[in-house]
Amino acid sequence: MKKTNTFHPSYKSVLFYLTFCFFLTSCGISKSIKHIPDVQQYSLEVPKIKRINDSTFSYNQNYLTKNKQQLWELYIKGNPLQLGYNNGALTQSLMQKQEGIFFSKVEGFVPSKFRQRLLRGFLKWYNRKMYLNVREDYQAELYGLAQYSSDQYDFIAPKYLRNLYLHGAHDIGHAMQDLAMVGCTSLAVWNENTEDGELLIGRNFDFYVGDDFAKNKLVEFVQPEEGIPYMSVSWPGMIGVVSGMNKEGITVTINAGKSKIPLTAKTPISLVTREILQYAKNIEEAIAIAKKRKVFVSESILVGSAADKNAVIIEVSPKNFGVYRVQNTSRVLCTNHFQSEAYKDDKRNQKQIEESHSEYRYEKLQELLQEEKKITPEKMVSILRNRSGLKDKQIGYGNEKALNQLLAHHAIIFSPQKRLVWVSSNPYQL
Repeated sequence: MKKTNTFHPSYKSVLFYLTFCFFLTSCGISKSIKHIPDVQQYSLEVPKIKRINDSTFSYNQNYLTKNKQQLWELYIKGNPLQLGYNNGALTQSLMQKQEGIFFSKVEGFVPSKFRQRLLRGFLKWYNRKMYLNVREDYQAELYGLAQYSSDQYDFIAPKYLRNLYLHGAHDIGHAMQDLAMVGCTSLAVWNENTEDGELLIGRNFDFYVGDDFAKNKLVEFVQPEEGIPYMSVSWPGMIGVVSGMNKEGITVTINAGKSKIPLTAKTPISLVTREILQYAKNIEEAIAIAKKRKVFVSESILVGSAADKNAVIIEVSPKNFGVYRVQNTSRVLCTNHFQSEAYKDDKRNQKQIEESHSEYRYEKLQELLQEEKKITPEKMVSILRNRSGLKDKQIGYGNEKALNQLLAHHAIIFSPQKRLVWVSSNPYQL
């Protein structure tokens, strides 16, 4: 029998190419790996947490408690560094658990140790410019938060960098594979479309990283030293915003669009929306903030405003920017394709409309709004929970064409003028 070489030449060449790339780019990587934000400018008191019972913990005016709907509520205040420390100290066990769930999921996707090493090298290279595109105060906050991260994953990256990378995970996931992990639906109605004429906004956040990831939902109430206090719903360890409202009645929700694979990570979208909540009082201020940030994926940001009694969709991508404002109507619907003039001839967006389930869900929303006049929070809930197809067709549970795909991390309703918010509890948004 002829003896064959099991180490295929093409495999060797791939290894050589990857090694070559690593050395070629190692200069660019080393600067970002060693980067530590300047936190000397901030005063800090390391929190001493007082345990009141199994589900309530406090430190000065900051506290974490579990409410009767089994949602965690976090209240924190202070300068950027103090916010990070207070957040980390209060949520440490929850945050470490969340980190474990996320990285075990990644291990499931990439079980080979060799490929995991390659992935770590790639992420360091890919994220090499992220810190240059994140505000320094948010870096300081992440640095404080990172002090309470687990030692278990230091082999992936140092704690601070790991926290920074995790804030770009939503963006990287859908940039690399256009993963169908994010198929969200959101809508805003006002004037003749609501019972009291006031603005009402609803959204399903269909971000699915397994059932365990969605178990510990966190409703955060943040009072920063500078800017506007705000609330948001996400998970432990997250300082960015995927769904939230500030004290001025500005709301933000994000919906992924069709993205081209970018060459390098820039500003994570959840930190752009965080900045909008912290510093915008109206729609124009929100647009100005979104416009000055360099993002690395395509995303729709539905912004509601109590001051304007209106809602728009800010559509951002690495090389384009548009704002969708409705004319002669008092409702805005948002699924996962762009609607502004700026993207009218965008081939990726056209492909998204033709080939994905985004247009189908958009039509379903229109259909339900024809049936449901004068929307109330209760009617908004029934829209977000709807599991049927067009014309009430039974399309099966978990179908990606349904508004409720039974995999949402959370659903949320905002009444900005009343400064009220309703948050779904487990299971999913039922």
